[in-house]
Amino acid sequence: MRVTKPVFDRLGFWLWVGSFLIVLGLALWSPNPRSVVHIYRHGSESFLAGEPLYQVEVAMGYLYAPAFAVLYVPLLKLGPYLGNVLWHMLGFGVLTFAAMRQVRKVGGEEQTWLLSFGLFLALPVSLAALRNGQATILLTGACWFLTLSALEGRRAECFFWAMLAIIAKPTAIIMLLLAGALRPRLIPALVLAVLVVLVIPYGFAPTDYINAQYHDFFRLLTSMAVDPTGPFVPADFTAPFTRFGMPIPESVATIVRVVAGLLTLWLVLQFDRRLDSNLSGLAIFLAAAFYMCVFNPRVEQNTYAMVAVPAGLSIALLWREKRAGAIRWFLATLLFVTGLTSVDLRLHDFFHLWFRPLSVSIIACVLIGWLWTQDRQKAPAAGAVAHG
Repeated sequence: MRVTKPVFDRLGFWLWVGSFLIVLGLALWSPNPRSVVHIYRHGSESFLAGEPLYQVEVAMGYLYAPAFAVLYVPLLKLGPYLGNVLWHMLGFGVLTFAAMRQVRKVGGEEQTWLLSFGLFLALPVSLAALRNGQATILLTGACWFLTLSALEGRRAECFFWAMLAIIAKPTAIIMLLLAGALRPRLIPALVLAVLVVLVIPYGFAPTDYINAQYHDFFRLLTSMAVDPTGPFVPADFTAPFTRFGMPIPESVATIVRVVAGLLTLWLVLQFDRRLDSNLSGLAIFLAAAFYMCVFNPRVEQNTYAMVAVPAGLSIALLWREKRAGAIRWFLATLLFVTGLTSVDLRLHDFFHLWFRPLSVSIIACVLIGWLWTQDRQKAPAAGAVAHG
């Protein structure tokens, strides 16, 4: 089968939208099963009642900043149906428009095809996180917008997207650090965004209560990073070793994460210097998303939705290389199949946790290596998409 323009010019995009409409229907039909939104509602309810937000001893349940509980209150007040639908729409909309902005940034005459084919490849990996209403979807879109805004030097946009990303998940601090390293003049705006997120809850609850929640929140972040004895089972780079009976000591894993973080920082700085500005945003975000998934000690299987869309768009761009026939088919197939490993219970049990870090590492490393070769002179000519 040939990946031709008539087939994928809009098919992938409408499959992306259609699948999300099915997700909304399921969310209306049964808002609680296969959903984490009840955790967000519980956090807002606890905040309004002045009750503790966090279970520090088990490092499970509500794992977000107090500002998340504040900003979810309007959706809580709208009820489990309308509030749930609006929450799903917020994450889906931000991620979709971030991908569209990236495609417009890349440019060329085949923007519709690039977006459509990229979303088609990313759909299986992303669908479970979309169905569950996970904040990972909102985090991905906000961090992607932050990357593009930072590279363009847009302070106000950086402030807004940094604030939204931190509210979505604390792990967004990694993207803020990378953005600050890429554009040091934006550091004041990024710092201000963090401060605003920290201050927001004080406008809605007594100071003593908020201070107590922050005390537990920072204790929780520390225990999540260094305590491997809790009930949570990570799906990061340590999972394959654990699955096959060779667990990595936590001290060694921490060293690997630090080294990988420094390499990621060096890599994004090099991408910013080497690549054309139209392509550097995608390369930088792909590298950052890869690190935030594979080397995050609290990553779960559905968190890999964060790397799915940038990887899908990168594979679509690779289709421009006429001599990359075998590798582009391999990467496209591997990304698509990676999201299908949970369609059957037996497949899910066999592939759970260990497979995605391996497959995503292969996909991301090959794509990062290819993007590394696309310097300012060798960048693909706009519109020169090979569909053969």
